[in-house]
Amino acid sequence: MMQDITFHSAALSRETTYRVIAPNSIAGGEKLPVLYLLHGGDGTYREWSDNSDLAPYAERGAILVMPDGGFSYYTNSAMRPLDRYADYIVNDLISDAESRFPIAANRESRAIAGISMGGFGAIMLSLKHPQLFAFAGGFSSALDVPGRPLTLRRIRQWLRYRSIFGPWGSQTRRDNDPYLIALSADPCGSPYLFLGCGEQESFLAANHKFVEILERRHFQYEFHAIPGAHDWNLWNAQVPSMFQSLFEHIGEEQLR
Repeated sequence: MMQDITFHSAALSRETTYRVIAPNSIAGGEKLPVLYLLHGGDGTYREWSDNSDLAPYAERGAILVMPDGGFSYYTNSAMRPLDRYADYIVNDLISDAESRFPIAANRESRAIAGISMGGFGAIMLSLKHPQLFAFAGGFSSALDVPGRPLTLRRIRQWLRYRSIFGPWGSQTRRDNDPYLIALSADPCGSPYLFLGCGEQESFLAANHKFVEILERRHFQYEFHAIPGAHDWNLWNAQVPSMFQSLFEHIGEEQLR
């Protein structure tokens, strides 16, 4: 069952839409685990369902929620006061989805994952809010974005990042830098992390750098680098492995 929900978000001060895929049949009183799926920089809430066959995973007994994150990196924008996308995800979206659907409202049943910009968002939000998520996944995650310096070749891109993360060297950049967050987070209290990246894409080095921190600090994680580029061919090749890891770490006993 697929359904689109439009509601008013207090964090964004406007209406926004998210998509839900749920099992076709849910027993009365049953509460299911949930996975929030975040799209990439050029995507919308339709991206995951348009490009990947998700229904079989929902039929195993999970509810999949796909929000619209604009081009936000799922952060509270430093320069656009009405774009508080971090607050939207962790407060408004979770609350609204749990009020409408039979979702188990506890950390052990809640997960988040994403591609590219969405991978950044999933990893960053899960480490900043470990009390909310038991599992986080990132495919081709753009983990180095807050720390990218200004270059003339990419000045337009850098200006977009500046509006999100603030000036170079600012506290808002540090607060949203996954490397710095991982260096200060408690590995024991953090979610299990599933990371994947293509061997032929530019984000591979950034992901290796992040994995080195996870390894050094003894986080629970897995990292898969496989042949491929920054596209849905690569991500769909890793979707089954991510869902298998998800089902193991949120507890098979909750799933059909």
